[in-house]
Amino acid sequence: MITIVDYGLGNIRAFANVYKNLDIPFVIATNPISLRPASKIILPGVGAFDHAMNLLQQSGMREVLDEMVLGKKIPVLGICVGMQILALSSEEGVLPGLGWINGKVKKFDTSGLKYKTILPHMGWNTIDPICDNPLLIDLNIDSRFYFLHSYYFHCDKDENSIAVTDYGGQFTCVVNYENIYGVQCHPEKSHHNGIRLLRNFAKL
Repeated sequence: MITIVDYGLGNIRAFANVYKNLDIPFVIATNPISLRPASKIILPGVGAFDHAMNLLQQSGMREVLDEMVLGKKIPVLGICVGMQILALSSEEGVLPGLGWINGKVKKFDTSGLKYKTILPHMGWNTIDPICDNPLLIDLNIDSRFYFLHSYYFHCDKDENSIAVTDYGGQFTCVVNYENIYGVQCHPEKSHHNGIRLLRNFAKL
């Protein structure tokens, strides 16, 4: 069962609509009890890092998520800020992240970039897989995904970065460690390629 975590952030209904159209069973979890039956977990997020961490803690689902993801090895997919809070910390805030993947969220430094860029990185861009991974199979790499962010995930270990995007320089846009996945783009807004990525996650 795909379980979409509703802790007050993210495009919950958009994910629900994708899985409904794919005829893949899903539920929306708003508390620890509704979260526990999950066989796969979607962790959405928009906005600021500290705000996301505070809302997740207040939801009462933080401890159950740790238990399921780290203990039971339930696959999880963090999206946008939901990906960023997988890290140890962020330059955007002061709170610790979930710490499920070693790394730090950093702000784009536009001062040293070869090409002029503005923040946020907003709109359509391609992703470039750098290894074989079941989350990324059968994607059209010439197609674009929708992005909206000013911070990116810097992995401590290169092997946790499985795809990159160029925005005045390459940055990690998809991460993976064991059963833990994260994407910086918004697959729920990215048409056919985004739907394919969400279907791939359901098949893990």
